[in-house]
Formats: sequence, C-alpha cells, structure tokens
Amino acid sequence: MSPPIRDTAQVRLDNALRLFEEFVSANVKHADAAALRGLERRFAERLQIQPSYWSQIKGRNRQIGERLARQFEQLFHKPPGWMDHEHGNEPAVAAPASDAMPSQPQDDDERFIVGLVLTYYRRHPQRARTRLLDLLGEVLTPASPAASPVAPAAAALPTPAAEMDEWRRLQRGIAPLKTKKK
Repeated sequence: MSPPIRDTAQVRLDNALRLFEEFVSANVKHADAAALRGLERRFAERLQIQPSYWSQIKGRNRQIGERLARQFEQLFHKPPGWMDHEHGNEPAVAAPASDAMPSQPQDDDERFIVGLVLTYYRRHPQRARTRLLDLLGEVLTPASPAASPVAPAAAALPTPAAEMDEWRRLQRGIAPLKTKKK
C-alpha cells in the first residue's frame, strides 16, 4: 500500500523546518533557548520576512504560499519546486556558510541602496556602469606600494591622475555591456 499523499502546505512547512534545522546546525554547535531565538530572527532576516511571520508559519497559523516557497528556494539555493516535494531521509545540504558576507541585502538600508542602484542602472545602463566602476575603483583599487606610511608625505603619494590612469587600465579588462535589441 502506498503512503498517503500529503497536502502541499504540510510538505512546505516540513521543508521550511528542515531548512531552519540546516541553518541552526550551520551556525551553532550547542543551541540553547536564547541562541535559538536569536537564530530564528536571523533566519527570518535571511528569508526577508518579519520574525513574527516566521513564528506564525512555525505555529501553523500561516501557510507558506507559492511566492514565499519560491523565496525560500532562491535564498537557500535550492532548485525551483524544492519546497513542494517531500525529501524524506535524503541527506540535507547545509546552507552556505557565507553568512559573514551574504549576497542578498540583509536589512532595509541595504535593500534601499540596492534598489537605488538598480533603478539608476535600468534607466541609464552605460552611464551607471561607468560611474559605479569609477566610484568603486576609488574604494577598491589597492594603494600603490609607494604610498606606504613611512614614505615622505608629498613625494611618495601618487597623483590623482596616476590613480585614475591605473583604474582605467584595470577597467579595460571588463567586458562591455551588450546593447538591448529593440
């Protein structure tokens, strides 16, 4: 006799709890009650939902809808549809341990900045690319060895023009954007 078919809401809840267990095991060795509360907040932040919403999902007061299921999959690097299927006893793949520097925005400030940059880029892709690369170049270009703190002040410091020349040389290795076909 085949096992009974479970409804999608229960399967999604089980998979969400499975992802939370993976998240806990990837972030804490000995989880006490206080650590779990903090991890539940961080888990909700990673999902980009309110901690109270996560609590309602766990308490079965809310169900995981289609959109949130896809959000779980995307943010935990699971294949599309993963939340809708039972996974039984197959080994769980731990969540990426790159929580120190996650690629998704972690709070409202980061989401705001990312939204601004995307808006600017979508309106003026070439100009945004050039300006953003120039701005990032100022921050990310390593200081030249001549600019060490023990060198004489004005003589050893590179001129702004020399720094820009170096940055432009580095930019040449970046492929241009493809133009959109209309």
